[in-house]
Amino acid sequence: MIITAKTADGTEARAIDDGGAGPVILVLHPGLDDGASWAKVAARLTARHRVVRLHRRRYRLDLDQDTPCTAAQEVEHVLAVVRALGGGPVVLAGHSSGAVIALEAMVAAPAAFSGAVLYEPPVVIGPPLGGPDGEIHRRARAAIAADRPGRAMRVFVRDTVGLPGWAALLVGWFVAGTPRLRALAPRQVEDGVAMDALGVRLDAYAGISVPVVLLGGDRSPAHLGERLDALERVLPGARRVLLTGQGHSAHAKAPDRVAEVVAALAAEVSHGR
Repeated sequence: MIITAKTADGTEARAIDDGGAGPVILVLHPGLDDGASWAKVAARLTARHRVVRLHRRRYRLDLDQDTPCTAAQEVEHVLAVVRALGGGPVVLAGHSSGAVIALEAMVAAPAAFSGAVLYEPPVVIGPPLGGPDGEIHRRARAAIAADRPGRAMRVFVRDTVGLPGWAALLVGWFVAGTPRLRALAPRQVEDGVAMDALGVRLDAYAGISVPVVLLGGDRSPAHLGERLDALERVLPGARRVLLTGQGHSAHAKAPDRVAEVVAALAAEVSHGR
């Protein structure tokens, strides 16, 4: 089932309702995706929860993005879906840049959320993700302009995400050969730019008072753990969960374990109401 809701600027927010009964879990997917990558996790949660997967505004191919999409515009789509679901409070499950949007949504509308699982959000804690002078973003944008999305993704996953060169090469080949990912690649590049445009927001996030699980994998690039460290220091209701043997893709490789973490938080905040 598809949920739609109008936003203040006239665009339509859209989400997949996976059904289920119980407290609502709203999934904010990572980059280079449309929410499909969390389907396995969602399927494991619907026995006790209603699961809704937002199709993030930035990754909507039906929406024109000649004008840059901001984090605030993405947040408005989150809040529009929450209103369509009855106004909350809901539990957020945000992954990668989707977890940054989750943080921004909780700052914008605290009463709409009862808790969140944040899986390795690439929050800015010092130098920008695109390098001190934005050089990484410029190279990725140049590759997109040259109609080389695979090359753009190699730059992104090697120099921003921090994957080794051989892994970045494989990602680039896969993106170049997959029409859906080729179409999403420019939006992934602009997603990184938008994360940098937010700047360091740790002081704002310190005001988030609901329970937050900071989820990470012990095989993820070290900088993602450092960003979780920074969030753990400022979020008053935060606790850390480490998935051993996993990296940034545990939602696909170990969906049972990710679902257990999300379900545990949902049960906790539901019982606390």
